[in-house]
Amino acid sequence: MTISLNIDDKLYAALKAYAEVENRSISNFVETAAMKYIEEIEFADDLEMEAIESDRELIEGIHQGIDDAKARRGRFV
Repeated sequence: MTISLNIDDKLYAALKAYAEVENRSISNFVETAAMKYIEEIEFADDLEMEAIESDRELIEGIHQGIDDAKARRGRFV
């Protein structure tokens, strides 16, 4: 798939420079950077997962929410 972006000259120069350092095309550099960003904001890292899994109150709340959803209790927004 192809997309077009309108960016200013300064950003273009920065993207081009970083792409050249990594021996990539600008397109590949932008695609890779976007995927890294999505992975960082979308997924919990090991430290975050450890904190989540060690929070008993949170885990109990999640399980209660699952049970409520299965029983169709509550309002889903």
